[in-house]
Amino acid sequence: MQNSNIEVVVLAAGKGTRMYSNLPKVLHKIAGKTMLEHVVQTAKKITSKPIHLIYGHGGEILKNSISDSQLDWTLQEQQLGTGHAVKQIIHKVNPENDILILYADVPLLTKETLSALIKSKGSTALSLLTANFDKPTGYGRIIRDNDQRIIKITEEKDATSEEKLIQEINTGMMLISGQYFSSWLNRIKNNNAQEEYYLTDIVELAIQDGQNISSYTTDNIDEVTGVNNRQQLAYLERQYQHLQANKLLDEGTTLADPERIDIRGSLTVGKDVEIDINVIFEGDCHIGDNVKIEANSIIRNSSIGNHCTIFVNSLIEDAIVDDHCQIGPYARLRPQTHLKQAVKVGNFVEIKKSTIEAKSKVNHLSYIGDTFMGSGVNIGAGTITCNYDGANKHITTIGDDVFIGSNSALVAPVEIQDNSTVGAGSIITKKVDKGSLALTRAKQISISQWQRPIKDQ
Repeated sequence: MQNSNIEVVVLAAGKGTRMYSNLPKVLHKIAGKTMLEHVVQTAKKITSKPIHLIYGHGGEILKNSISDSQLDWTLQEQQLGTGHAVKQIIHKVNPENDILILYADVPLLTKETLSALIKSKGSTALSLLTANFDKPTGYGRIIRDNDQRIIKITEEKDATSEEKLIQEINTGMMLISGQYFSSWLNRIKNNNAQEEYYLTDIVELAIQDGQNISSYTTDNIDEVTGVNNRQQLAYLERQYQHLQANKLLDEGTTLADPERIDIRGSLTVGKDVEIDINVIFEGDCHIGDNVKIEANSIIRNSSIGNHCTIFVNSLIEDAIVDDHCQIGPYARLRPQTHLKQAVKVGNFVEIKKSTIEAKSKVNHLSYIGDTFMGSGVNIGAGTITCNYDGANKHITTIGDDVFIGSNSALVAPVEIQDNSTVGAGSIITKKVDKGSLALTRAKQISISQWQRPIKDQ
């Protein structure tokens, strides 16, 4: 549930030098979606208010990457630290709200953890999200007194050898009372090893002002792990996919190997579904009951009905497949394809922008494009709908119970009416009437005692 008293600030100004890329770091992707998008979508589950996004490097690229009216863009012209970054939006926040600080390079953070952080704040002025790392190198350490009260955060480069042994780390995420927000930011100094303005210094400022500091410690280290290089990006990709695979298993889906499935978007799956290795789901996908998807198939922004089989190495994109269909192997359904009930699409068949009615078959080596096909149709091997004249696309209409012989070309615009037959090897350029046979074949010639050419010596 969204909280109307919280404003979210997302820090996205870092260049990401260790990514060795022309892209801003936060535009690198986890599960087909930029890290920035992951964080923004999580933030929108927390608040209905505008999300303050602080950017620096690659501003225009960032703005072009995400179109969202809820984003309030603020430029940090000089990168002088996290405290300096957040200071850029002092004049934009309401002092009656709490301010939630997030980072655009921490993509796996969940709504549940943020809700726990918000709950932990209670009546305190500041609450920190912390975690316990076995190897905390590189992170700021949470310093507590003998009563386990937080008294400061020490950055790695400023920590003593004793402080470096502390395993509780600062994730950077925090919730700040708006009434103290401006005052604390304006009092932050840069007298540290980096000569930067650390946002974490507000902890000591809160203590100076006699304010208690609360915290919430997450057990999920991966969700608070940031990305600074390609290795970390790849690691979080696999962790994300591991979570998605476990969710499918918990819901009753059979996975041949949970380590070899990729979900790059949203996926809903019915009962008794079997998914073989190296299957990729992209965008918004819906899978019905009793579906079997064989190895190396890709399903993108598509809906698969009940009792369907997708054979190996098939690609389905922006398509609708109704119940009891069979697709593949090596089939491709392109955008705006709709297969009605019990349609069969076989090996090396490509279908684009076409509707195929119930119980029709396109089994072998065919291209069907810009076509309305009736029910009970049989398309022979090697059939081509010639839909493009070099400038425009044209429609092919095939009625019910039509039989198209192998190696035929249907030159659009053209209509093949109900119960008609097209003989194998025909080139059809005119309407074929209902119940008729259409043939276009040259006369066969046989030359006796034919001598094959002989290779020159």
